[in-house]
Amino acid sequence: MRSKWNKYRSLKIRIMLQTLGISLLVGIFGYLFIFVFVDGVLQAPFADSMVRFFEKFGFDNESAIHLYRAIFWDNKTMIISTGFIFLFLCSFYLGMSRFTTYLRQIESGIDMILTDSSDLIELEPELQPMENRLNEIKVNLKEQRRQAQESEQRKNDLVVYLAHDLKTPLTSVIAYLSLLNEAPDMPMEQRAKYTNISLEKAKRLGDLINEFFEITRYNLQNITLEKKTFYLYVLLEQVLDSFEPVFKERGLTCRTEIEDSILINGDPDKLARVFENLLRNGVSYCYLNSAIEVSAVGEGDEAVIRIRNQGKEIPKHKLENLFEKFYRLDEARSTETGGAGLGLAIAREIVELHQGTITANSNKDFTEFIVRLPMEQKEEP
Repeated sequence: MRSKWNKYRSLKIRIMLQTLGISLLVGIFGYLFIFVFVDGVLQAPFADSMVRFFEKFGFDNESAIHLYRAIFWDNKTMIISTGFIFLFLCSFYLGMSRFTTYLRQIESGIDMILTDSSDLIELEPELQPMENRLNEIKVNLKEQRRQAQESEQRKNDLVVYLAHDLKTPLTSVIAYLSLLNEAPDMPMEQRAKYTNISLEKAKRLGDLINEFFEITRYNLQNITLEKKTFYLYVLLEQVLDSFEPVFKERGLTCRTEIEDSILINGDPDKLARVFENLLRNGVSYCYLNSAIEVSAVGEGDEAVIRIRNQGKEIPKHKLENLFEKFYRLDEARSTETGGAGLGLAIAREIVELHQGTITANSNKDFTEFIVRLPMEQKEEP
């Protein structure tokens, strides 16, 4: 930062010296022209030429001399002052022309940013800090446009997938309800089976509709935090209790190792949503009858929460996109648990609002999400 300001300081000094140099040259030229040639060496030739000029218009010699003195001699001070003012204005204009050249170059660089030109912005050497900054903005904006386009494309693809997926459970519900309606004497066991299938398909239909609403809510939401101090283990236990039926349904065991002394200053409702999303993701991609591991320990000034599940390894190039909105792994679309691809994006946003970080690791044995949050220090009694 300091070197950048030094660059700008040298730029100001250079413009000032250029202006002073031009003014000095103009002043010397004006002095030589007015005081040496007009009022000095060339005064007599200049006066004679002006007298002869007036004589051509019918003035006699005496009248021509009198006219010359009335115009030039008597007003010599005013003429000299006016000349110097004009010359100094010219020098100021010439000095400022360099500054306007800089402005035009910066304007051209801004136009290149707005038009998304692929060329690098190049300015004068004195404007190197500005050139670097403009190119940095240009690169950042280009990357943001690319991410926005990819996100929009993912969202559009996801809406198409969800719209297609809506047909399957809806068709099943209609088919089974039609069978029940057309066969009133159907055996109770078969009727119960069809009713149960219709109910499951209707629930899946409701989940898909909720995903549409989730997409809309994400586009409109503005997450705000209502912070308070709480023990992390209480929050995690509440979240894990709510997932107990889900664990049983998939034959999962949950192993926990949570320190009970970790204090967090944050929004417990929003952080609960983070851990719910991470656990839901873990359940969606873990093997049946495997284990979910949840741990929370204090490391320095941070609380480190790890949620680990046993499942297929996520390739590195996909792992980097997990927290992008509307991103889902390919196999998510073929399962009954595939979501809208917003859970991890929302989780990252909430964690970052708490000045924390969230990352993911994956190998052939497990996939792990790591959340780091600032710890609230206990007050000494």
